[in-house]
This record gives sequence, C-alpha cells and structure tokens, in this order.
Amino acid sequence: AKGVGLPVVYVGSKTGRDGIHGATMASAEFDDDSDEKRPTVQVGDPFTEKLLIEACLELMGQDVIIAIQDMGAAGLTSSTAEMADKGGVGITLNLDDVPQRETGMTAYEMLLSESQERMLMILKPDAASEKTAKDIFIKWGLDFAVIGQTTDTGRMIVTHQGDVKADIPVATLADSAPEYQRPYVEAEKPDTIDAHDVAAPDSLFTALHCLMGTPDLCSRAWIWQQYDHMVMGDTIQRPGGDAAIVRVHGTKKGIAATCDVTPRYVTADAYEGSKQAVVETWRNLTAVGADPLAITDNLNFANPERPEIMGQFVGTMKGLTDACTALSYPIVSGNVSLYNETNGVGIPPTPAIGGVGLIPDTKHTASAAFRAAGDAIILIGDDAHHLGQTLYQKHIAGGLKGAPPPVDLDKEIKTGGVVRGLIRAGTVTAVHDVSDGGLLVAIAEMALAGDVGAKLTAYNGDIPAHAYWFGEDQARYVVTCSADNTDAVLAAAKGAGVAAHVLGTTGGDAIAMDGEAAMGLADLRADYEGWFERYVG
Repeated sequence: AKGVGLPVVYVGSKTGRDGIHGATMASAEFDDDSDEKRPTVQVGDPFTEKLLIEACLELMGQDVIIAIQDMGAAGLTSSTAEMADKGGVGITLNLDDVPQRETGMTAYEMLLSESQERMLMILKPDAASEKTAKDIFIKWGLDFAVIGQTTDTGRMIVTHQGDVKADIPVATLADSAPEYQRPYVEAEKPDTIDAHDVAAPDSLFTALHCLMGTPDLCSRAWIWQQYDHMVMGDTIQRPGGDAAIVRVHGTKKGIAATCDVTPRYVTADAYEGSKQAVVETWRNLTAVGADPLAITDNLNFANPERPEIMGQFVGTMKGLTDACTALSYPIVSGNVSLYNETNGVGIPPTPAIGGVGLIPDTKHTASAAFRAAGDAIILIGDDAHHLGQTLYQKHIAGGLKGAPPPVDLDKEIKTGGVVRGLIRAGTVTAVHDVSDGGLLVAIAEMALAGDVGAKLTAYNGDIPAHAYWFGEDQARYVVTCSADNTDAVLAAAKGAGVAAHVLGTTGGDAIAMDGEAAMGLADLRADYEGWFERYVG
C-alpha cells in the first residue's frame, strides 16, 4: 500500500458475525463443549467467490490497483495492518462505511469478522480509477465501498460512530509476532521390519479385495461428484486419478494439481514421512506428464507445547526442506494449524502437501486407466519388500509397526525423469505411481479406472510374495504400452539406470494370476466404489 492519501476500498460480500475468533479457534483444543464455538466458522458461498474472482481479474486489467489482498484470518484487522506495514504507511478506517449484513455490529465484531468473499484494495488516487473499479464490482453484483485512506502516521486508526475505537502502531499488529524456541524431543527412529516377519495372507487376491474396500483406499467419487468439476469445460483430466489437469486458455499448456500426505508414515518417522508427502505429490504430477513446479503446505499438528509434538513439527520441517531442495520444488504458500486435539487426544501429524505442475503440451499427458487389451504392464522402479507402516500391515497383518519406507530423492528424480520422457514421447498408454497398498493395489486401481482387466505373472523371487505385491517402496510407477513399445520402455529405463520389468498384460474383465482365483472387476468395484457411500449412509 505504498503512498499517502490513497483510498482504501472494500469489495465483495457484506460483513457479518460469522468467523469472529475463527483464527483463535483454529489454534485451540476441543472438548465436549466445543459446539459453542460453531459461530466462529465462516459461512462460504462459492458462487459469490467466483463472481469476486472474475471482478478482480477484470479490474486488474485496468491498471488502477496499487495493492490488493484478501481478508483472511482476523479479517479487516490483518488485511489492513499487513498492507499498511508492507507499504511503510499508516491507515485510517471508518467502520460506518463497511457494508454490513447484520444490524448493530460493534467495531470489535467488524474488525475480527472472517466473513468470506471479501477483498481489500488500494486504488490510484484519482476519480477515474475509483469510478472504473466501482462500475466493475457493481456490474458483478458485489459491494464496493471506500472505507479509509493511507496516511503518513504509521498508525492504524479506526473510528466508528464518531468515536476512535483503535489507535495502534501498524508494526505492532503486522510485524511483531512473538518468536518461540519451544523445547522438543525427536522420537527415536523405528527399526525396519523384515518382510519375512510379517504374516502372509491366505490369498493375495483376498487381501487385495479387503484393502480396496477400506477407508484408506476406497473411491472418493461420492465427494467430488457433488461439485461441478467441469465448469467452463477446462477440465482435461478429472478428479480420481493421480492429478487433475486444467487447460490454460490460448496456449497448449495445462496445469496439473494434486494433494497428498500419509499420516501413518509421519507418525512413525516425522522426517522420512514428511519427505514422502512431498515426493508423493511430485510423483502424482509426474504421472500425468507435468513438470512439478511448487507446493503449498498445510501443516496440521496437535499441541506443540508437548515436547514430543514439537519434535514431530521439527522433524517435518527438516523433511520438507530436504525434499523440496533436492527436487527444486519450492514451498510458495501454506498455513499451519496447531492444537488439533479433542479431550487431550491429538490428531496424527498431518503435513498435507498440495502440488502444482506445468504440462507444456496437453496432447502429451497420461492417465491411470488401462486403455485396451494386449498392452504390456511394466513396473518402473525397484522390486518391493518394505512392509513397515503399510496398509497391508494395518488391515491384513494386524497393526502398524516399524519404520515407514525410506525415500531416496536421487532415485525419485531419475525415475520421474524416465516417466515424463515416456509420456511426452507417446510411448506409454497409462501411468500410475505406486503408493498406498503397493503394486497390486496400483494395478487394481488402473484396471478399475479403465474397466480393463489384467493377467499378471506370479512372483517367484527371494522376498515373500506378499511383500512384493503389497510393499510400499517409493520411486515406482506402473506403466502400460503396446507390445511393440515394450523394448523401448525397458531400454529407456535401463539407459537412465532405473530398474524396470514386465509384470503381465492387460485384458479381460478380471485380475488374474497363476495360483490365485481370478478376481472379477465387478466384485472389486462394488467394495471400492461402495464403501464411502455406505459409510455416510
């Protein structure tokens, strides 16, 4: 907000009493009386949000804005103080001019309301700029109000009904947050479990059937089908795969987006599990043909005043730093939510990672769905054996134990480079990264996505078969290609120093393997697609 005497403009929806103390509620523990805090939750309106986005974008093309910021946590208080502090100026506000949807609101309520769909902007100080902005927001059916101006005082002065309600140095609000050096204890690294010590199932396919019908792996379509994900016809690849893709107008480019984390890994080893959260999104973007660009982090933890929880947070910071640095995959935004506990029981450490990537040409993308019968199914990456903290261990072997699978960042880079090259060369017909549930689950997900079965070669190596098929080792992808391209895929992997071998072929309406009773896709789909809907009932 650089400059003195500039108009401070409020646009968007009216201010209500929803969201007051929302920021503090997000950093408080819950108990049996937490229902009383429900008024602190903001009431969102996605349609109004869309109107606000379009109005702001239109105004940005008019060269009349000096500064703009959304009203997030603490609403008007944070947005005004932050903009003034960044510009080295003061700011005055007259709350009488704030659009309000409720009567009798106090200055305290208006300053701390976190009502959604609101923006604050500083305009160029001329009548033409103000008229241009006002006309655009009125056209989109949104409120427009000049509620103050910038000053040279370095203070935030707020008036309401003729009285001064606040007179505070801007820096005190925006740039004087306390810094803590909390005591912490990092947990001892768990031992790696020998795959031979994890009990084998009676049948690999029975175990697969069980896993696909768990809340960890079931389809989330019940959720995402309720939102119109095809608005404006820009969605190239829909939800449900490794990453969604939308086109960039006027270009050949596409944007890929994904979000992931495996809390059970982070609970067992905060450092290794947080590295895995980063590389999982990196692989998801790679699997659709995108160059991973950047991430936003959403760090959710229990009470950091307990040294062991603060230790998880410290371990996560180290893991995120190492993974992002090695992958040239920077954190560009994010938030932190602490004190996530109810009656003293905390959530697992959950550093959710949202990743975004660029697809140079949307003609060269991949999806997880098997395309046709007769394609070769190929694993790119090492054979698996790691069963610690896996879904097989959780649901089939009776409990989570040991270390999570380790992440080799150099191997991730090499393997990802091979996969992106194959996609852009048009050599592969489907791609899916191997993650939760391991290799057999990845193949089942690809078969269900394409409604095409698979004939797999039974494993006869040195490690237990259930470790091979359900191990969750990292840096691995399953790809398919025409029979004619099999040698080219294997050669590309070998040339990059990456392991690869053929697992079987696509075809039929079941997943089949010597020594196992074939599993029909219809039976598998019933549990995979039905669990969530049955649960929410």
